[in-house]
Amino acid sequence: MTNTMSHRRRFVRAAMNAPYLERDEEHVLATKWKDNGDEAALHRLTHAHMRLVIAIAARFRHFGLPMSDLIQEGHVGLLEAAARFEPEREVRFSTYATWWIRASIQDHILRNWSIVRGGTSSAQKALFFNLRRLRAKLGQGPSPLPDSEIHRQIAQALGVSENDVARMDARLSGPDSSLNAPVMESEGGSAERQDFLVSDDPLPDETVGNVIDGEKRTKRLYAALEVLNDRELRIVRERRLSEEGATLESLGKTLGISKERVRQIESRAIEKLRAALLDPDAGAALT
Repeated sequence: MTNTMSHRRRFVRAAMNAPYLERDEEHVLATKWKDNGDEAALHRLTHAHMRLVIAIAARFRHFGLPMSDLIQEGHVGLLEAAARFEPEREVRFSTYATWWIRASIQDHILRNWSIVRGGTSSAQKALFFNLRRLRAKLGQGPSPLPDSEIHRQIAQALGVSENDVARMDARLSGPDSSLNAPVMESEGGSAERQDFLVSDDPLPDETVGNVIDGEKRTKRLYAALEVLNDRELRIVRERRLSEEGATLESLGKTLGISKERVRQIESRAIEKLRAALLDPDAGAALT
């Protein structure tokens, strides 16, 4: 145990002392890894960002899982970010990697925090990771609020149903039950909780097939985007491919055109994309 803790401290100390990368140096390393598969470049790039993994993992230590496991899962997310990063987009690697690191750690917590998973949609994840904080905040008033009112306000803040909040609240405040615990007894013996669990998850081969199909669709979309000119591409990216989703008015001001003109260009671009995506020759080239 002492050796494990000592090793962990040395690892954390080494990660925190790793030199920062300048933007140009980071770009060179990412390009070497993407274009040439340079593993030495990958090691330098990821080693320099392990402090980011540790910092993000530390935010989730109150869920009771070993810090070493959280760091390991964050490292998996860091490697995934390195595999998907596109240096030519002129985005800092740390900015891009933060999302993958956090998502990998959160998925690990949802898989391991309790025997029964709490849901994997974005809304359920937000509920799981914010319920305790919001409940504590609402409980700071001069007079305690009833659970029904607390659930209502949390549901409104996170965009989920009050029923979802109530179920998650009960789950987070209650102990886990063993799947081997008996639930009934009869002359023929006893039944356990696990005997009544039926998984609705797809089979492993279906999951793999969905991942492969998703990667093919992504490649086909990127190939289709090449039919757009620079202005069409910018409008589609900022209107349809970004999380915020720019408005017609804001894009019009940026591009120096009316919002109606932006709408026309966007409609034309979508038609060009649709035609490119439906082109059977383009699809065959990606298989």
